[in-house]
Amino acid sequence: MIKIFTGENRMRANQEINTALGKDYEIIEGADLSPNDLPSIFQGASLFAEKRNILIRDLSENKLVFEKLPEYLDTPHNVIILELKLDKRSAAYKTIKNQVEIKEFTLPKDPNINLVFDIYRIAKTDGKQAVEKLDRIKHHEDPIRFCGLIISQALKDYKSHQGTKEKRVLEELSRLDLDLKTTSLSPWLLIQSFLLRVSSL
Repeated sequence: MIKIFTGENRMRANQEINTALGKDYEIIEGADLSPNDLPSIFQGASLFAEKRNILIRDLSENKLVFEKLPEYLDTPHNVIILELKLDKRSAAYKTIKNQVEIKEFTLPKDPNINLVFDIYRIAKTDGKQAVEKLDRIKHHEDPIRFCGLIISQALKDYKSHQGTKEKRVLEELSRLDLDLKTTSLSPWLLIQSFLLRVSSL
C-alpha cells in the first residue's frame, strides 16, 4: 500500500506518519535512488518481517525514479512518500492520483499576513504610525519571517517600478536581514528602526 503525503505542514505530516507506520520504520531519501533500487524497496522482504514500513522522502524531485512509481503500486509493504510539493502535471502523478491515497498538509493561514503588508505600505509615508501598528502584532510574529514578508513586498515594488527609492529600500532590507541574523540587538528594535527610516530613503 502506498500513500503520498504532501504540503508544508511537516509537523502534522510527521504525526500522521508515526500513526500509520509506528515508531520503527525505514527512511529512504528519494533523491539518492536509481530505478534499479525500486524492486528491492517495493518488493523485497526484510530479514525480520515480510511486511515493511517505509518512508521515502522527496521522491518526486528525482523525476526519473518518480516516473517508475506506477509500476510498484501493488507493493505488499506500507509505504509513505513524503513530498513538499507534487508536480500535478507529471505523467506519474496523473497515473497514480486515483490509485493511491494522497493527503495534503497545509499550514494554517496567517491572519496577520495582510497587516504585515499594511505596516510596510504605511511605513513608506508614516514610519511612526507603522511602528504603532507593529506593536499590535509583534508578540504573535517571528521577526525573521516578518522581515521576509516585507522583503517580498519590496521586491514586488521594485519589479513594478525600478526607481532609486525602491533600490535603496532593498539595500536597507538586505542590511536589516543580515543584522537580524548576526547581531545581539533586539530584532523588533531593528525592524522598528527600519520602518521609521523608510519614508526618508
